[in-house]
Amino acid sequence: MAANDYVKPGEFKPIDLLAVAAAREVMDGEVVFAGTGLPMLAIMLAQLTSAPNAKCIYEAGSVDGRPISLPTSVGDARCIYQASIASGLLDVFGQLQRGRVDLAFLGGAEIDQYGNVNTTAMGGYSPMGKRLTGSGGNSDINSLAKRTVFIMVQEKRRFVERCSYITSPGWRLPKWPSGEFVHKREVYGKAFRGGPSAVISNMGVFRFNDDGIIYLDTVHPGVTPEQVKDNCSFDLNISQVSGETQVPTYRELELLYNVVDPEGIFLP
Repeated sequence: MAANDYVKPGEFKPIDLLAVAAAREVMDGEVVFAGTGLPMLAIMLAQLTSAPNAKCIYEAGSVDGRPISLPTSVGDARCIYQASIASGLLDVFGQLQRGRVDLAFLGGAEIDQYGNVNTTAMGGYSPMGKRLTGSGGNSDINSLAKRTVFIMVQEKRRFVERCSYITSPGWRLPKWPSGEFVHKREVYGKAFRGGPSAVISNMGVFRFNDDGIIYLDTVHPGVTPEQVKDNCSFDLNISQVSGETQVPTYRELELLYNVVDPEGIFLP
């Protein structure tokens, strides 16, 4: 059995597939802004496989670190091992402002069909809404990176027709003061860099068409397109499904568990 052979059903966990699918979104040589958890697994795996020249930025202030063991968070001192820069928020967000970040990994509580994401308040920003953690850099990172990949749990209440609050703008957003949904390029003007390129959930991988509308690209093994659609509160386009999400290889799993996260910080 070759290390690069694909694993068989039952030989991997859902989190393994999420980490591997995210890692495959990284192109060699890219500058990647990553957060705590799955994004860390993804960027470290990508650097060990298909994108050895990718550079990682962590929000707390490290640039191009190569930790020998998985950090517990973006503020872990391990992030700065062999880093080109070990500074703070000002420097790393300065890289965003300069347009030097190619890819950002983010999460969210709600996402709509245009890729707008809510991490601020479920049910609206009012006494009746349920307050969440807030932006925490989500809006800045998503707005200024050239493309963004969101990693989210698939639930009908999370994949909504319209976010109850837009923390991070997607491809189409309401223009002030009319509220008319227009393309992000029209709102941002010269500051336009790009937008969401993919959403990876525990059920499939989503992408966006030329009109900035989400569609289902692949389904994870054991999941049908209809099941994914049933877990969205909008009319999800499943006509462009290209097949199943490619499962991990034995080499990718070996790297994940024995090199990237041998302590089991994020992997069970």
